[in-house]
Amino acid sequence: MKLHRQLFLSLLLFIVLSPYLSAQRNDLLFPPGQQKVEIPFDYQNNFIIVSLVFNEIFPLRFIFDTGAENTILIQREITDLLQVDYQKRFTIQGADLGTPLFAYLARGIHLRIGEMHAYDRSILVLEEDYFHFDQFSGIDVHGILGADFFRRFVVKINYQKQVITLQDPVSFKPPKGGRFFEYPMEVHRNKPYIHVETLLTNDTTVNTKLLMDTGASIPLLLYTATNPLLRMPAKVIESNIGIGLGGIIYGYLGRIKQLKLQKHPYEEILTNFQELPPVIDTSFLHGRNGIIGNQLLERFVILIDYIHEKLYLQPDVGYKNDFIFDRSGLILAASGDNLNKFTVFDLVRNGPAERAGIMRGDEIRTVNGLPSRFFKLEDLNQKFRQKLGKKIKLVIYRNDVRMEKEFVLELII
Repeated sequence: MKLHRQLFLSLLLFIVLSPYLSAQRNDLLFPPGQQKVEIPFDYQNNFIIVSLVFNEIFPLRFIFDTGAENTILIQREITDLLQVDYQKRFTIQGADLGTPLFAYLARGIHLRIGEMHAYDRSILVLEEDYFHFDQFSGIDVHGILGADFFRRFVVKINYQKQVITLQDPVSFKPPKGGRFFEYPMEVHRNKPYIHVETLLTNDTTVNTKLLMDTGASIPLLLYTATNPLLRMPAKVIESNIGIGLGGIIYGYLGRIKQLKLQKHPYEEILTNFQELPPVIDTSFLHGRNGIIGNQLLERFVILIDYIHEKLYLQPDVGYKNDFIFDRSGLILAASGDNLNKFTVFDLVRNGPAERAGIMRGDEIRTVNGLPSRFFKLEDLNQKFRQKLGKKIKLVIYRNDVRMEKEFVLELII
């Protein structure tokens, strides 16, 4: 069994909504006299993470997620400490599209993000921490900031500068000239969708409808059952392609020939393929064939005009870079107070690490002579994507026994 590290860090949320949430209108509010606000963010492990203050007490970190309809608090102990009165128990569909999970409606929540405030809000609070996000991403995150907070704005995301700009659509003027180009977009239940010409093989082109999902760390995910032409390429590796609400998402990893955004084609894109079970009700997908995540979106400066359903894209630094997959075959989990204790969670079958004799549960103590505690999980992931042929030497502990292992990085997919 093998886990794909890139999608493993993605959040895929499928929520059964209630009018209690969908009807609320108290979005983030600008400071008096302002029509535009910039919000800095951290870009870690291909996630956009914003800092906010919860009920003017707790400084928290939320993922900025255009693919989530509603805002979710992952760690229920925060609202328990505040003695929040939970109003209603909700059913949430797990990311495997089959597991029912649960969350509570919490009302009267105040969020402050920079200079902006949202008063008397309703949010969802997970009954349990179904994600264990810190373990698998190496990032301390408390929740997901969904589109219910920013849907009435024009949203600009600059990945290179790590700034989100929210602007009043009344004062917004579409970019003219320069490198921005307008791209057709539709918004359904607060979420943006685009149609993309997708070349699966040399002779198979599909017009795919894709969700723009900044809550996913991957380049691309396609649901094979949503179109008879959406077939997997000849070369794929079987994988547990992600983790979301409710656990592991099963599927395959491969590459498609090309995805084209107007005049900007992307070749050999790392693509996850998920086969939806025939018994699953896919009506909530709103006809989409998959999602575009941050590893593709980060190649642009993005402007999303939710009100007028218009999208503007500007190619940015590195937009022609190759899509590089892990070259070690290691999938690590982080633990400890500083999230710098690393354990092998899984391995690519017959990959370099497995052939070197590394096993699930091994604890990594040093990497090329450096103590692992000096690294973040993101740092190690980057090390394992370095040039082909690079030698990796690890000191591991297995059942308190010290071992040395060695392998070289190679092309896995």
